[in-house]
Parts: sequence; structure tokens; C-alpha cells
Amino acid sequence: MEQSKVYYTDFHTTGSENLLQKLKRLCVAAGMDQIDFTDKYAAIKLHFGEYGNLAFLRPNYAKVVADLVKELGGKPFLTDCNTLYVGSRKNALDHLDTAYVNGFSPFSTGCHVIIADGLKGTDEELVAVDGEYVKEAKIGQAVMDADVFISLTHFKGHEATGFGGALKNIGMGCGSRAGKMEMHNQGKPAVAQSLCVGCGACKRICAHDAPVITDGKAFIDRDKCVGCGRCIGVCPKDAVHPTQANSNDVLNYKIAEYTKAVCQNRPCFHISLICDVSPNCDCHAENDVPIIPNVGMLASFDPVALDMACADLCNRQPMLENHSVLHENCLAHKEEAAHHDHFHMVHPDTNWKSCIEHAVKIGVGSDCYELIEI
Repeated sequence: MEQSKVYYTDFHTTGSENLLQKLKRLCVAAGMDQIDFTDKYAAIKLHFGEYGNLAFLRPNYAKVVADLVKELGGKPFLTDCNTLYVGSRKNALDHLDTAYVNGFSPFSTGCHVIIADGLKGTDEELVAVDGEYVKEAKIGQAVMDADVFISLTHFKGHEATGFGGALKNIGMGCGSRAGKMEMHNQGKPAVAQSLCVGCGACKRICAHDAPVITDGKAFIDRDKCVGCGRCIGVCPKDAVHPTQANSNDVLNYKIAEYTKAVCQNRPCFHISLICDVSPNCDCHAENDVPIIPNVGMLASFDPVALDMACADLCNRQPMLENHSVLHENCLAHKEEAAHHDHFHMVHPDTNWKSCIEHAVKIGVGSDCYELIEI
């Protein structure tokens, strides 16, 4: 298989070049300036961060990308779709408030913010993808209206997919609320009654009133549950668990197919920053301490190769012995820790490679790459 080019630079700076200038140089070196942006709408897809989370990318990085698009003659806008779960980004008004609070305003980034699937998450375009699991992806309308698509990703761990990289940012992130429901609906969780303490964390996080507390124990109403898995991530006793062994794999397969729907038939470019690598998604209203040191910034035309390169670079890093989730799990499982994958060690029920493998299979990109350091 032909190698894709992935460009990389670390976070070291000099007196003559700061990180923002370095990011611009990375984007140009990777070929972003070869895209025809003239009078074209360019969607810059990123995660604005849930209110209370501080691990999301700083808006300064988004401004670099937006300014470069404008310099190349394009019309950039920052975008994301509404969330499926209860939180500060479940509708466009709350979502915009959160984006602005977290620094993503037109004044700080130099471009407007558009919530791609509209006020209630119902503005979507049905995109034919003819995948093994998805036939018509439900993508936020503004994402599909753009002439050029750019992903700007904070690379971090994820409780359902292993890590959140470019594929997750694009596939899950660009799905409308109905699209997110479609991706999440393979496995519906259950509650181990012996472990449940009736704290109600699962009930508070659910947007669909599926968890019910009875006699001090929770159970999941499967008719209401959409299978998003948020309750699994918040349970302090690990009492909530998936009921289908392959549900996370199927989630990853669908994310790959949604990514194909977003990226096919138009110019795309992808950027990932490996910094503040939290164990969980930026969708959480909190972020734990990083699991590894900051690594660097990467860019490529191939989102699959980009994710593969990011994962490889992360797994070459030492874990931070700061009582992070990774550190604690390694202490608890010393035999496995000797030859472990960081993301699998943090979330043992996940398999990030399934998304990569399926994306390669359906032609989204290549898992073979040449890493070019600038």
C-alpha cells in the first residue's frame, strides 16, 4: 500500500518562531496552500470543548488556520454539530454560548462560528455512502454546504473509541443528532446491580431518561436508550457496562463510514495537535490530568495516516507518573503494563485499531505513512 505523507513538528520554539507561526509553516509544508480556496467556503471542524473542560485546543490555533484560509482567498468558518447527550452543547444557542465562553468568538478567531446541524440538531443532509453499516449518513448541513473541509483535532483518549483523533472528530463530530444516534445505537448498556450504589450519575448524564433509580439501584430502560455510552464513562463504580462485546468496534466502523461521507468528493485537509492528552473526550465537563507529555503538531491530506501517526507517536511516549488514569491502571495491572498500548490501557474495553482498519478497507485513507519532520 502506498504511503501517505504526514508532516510533523514538535512544540519547541525559538526566539524567531512561536507556536502559531510554526503551525502555519506546518500547514504550508503539508500542502494546504495547494488547495484552491478562491471564493470558496471552508469549514474548519473542531471541538469547542464542553463547559468546564479545559483540555480543548486554544482558539489561537483555530485563528492560524482561519487566517491562512483567508490569505489563500477563502471564506472560513468554525463549526461543530450539537451533542446527543445532556451538556452545554446540546442545541445551537447553548453551543454558541459555550464556544464563546471558551474563546471561540469571531473577534478572537477572525471568523464566524456556525453550528452545522442548526438550532435543534435537525438541519442535516443525507449523504449516500453505501457502507457496510451506513447507507445514508446524516451530516450537519453547514458542513456539507462548504466547498472545502478542514479538520482541526485535539488528539486525546476516548472512553468508547480508544482515542479521539481526526476520524472521530470528522465522523462522529459532523453527524447531526440523528446521525450520532445512528452511530451509537449498536450496543445498549446494562447495570451490574451488585456494583451499583445508586448515585444517579448515569441518570444525570442521560439525555433520554433511560437510567431509572429504583430501591437504590439503577437500571437502563432499553426502549429509551440510544446506546451513546455516556453512562458507562461517568459511573464511578464501573457498574454500567456494554452488553454487546463488539459494540465499540461497530461504533468505530460507523465513524469511519461517516468520515467517508464527509470527505468524499471535495478537497480536505487535516491537522492534529497532540497536547494535554486527557484520558477522555473533550465532551466531558471536566478533564483529568494528561496521561503522556505533549508531543507535537501534525498535518496531512490523509486522516487515516494522520491518526495512525498520532497513535504511534503517543505510544512511544513515557506515561506521566502523575496519578493519571494511565499511571493508576499500569500500577494495578503490572503484568500487562510492560508491553501495553496507552489508549487500550486507559480504556480496556476499546479497540481504536478497528476504526483505522475499517477506514482503510473502505478507502478513506492509508495506515501506511511517511513521517516528515519540519
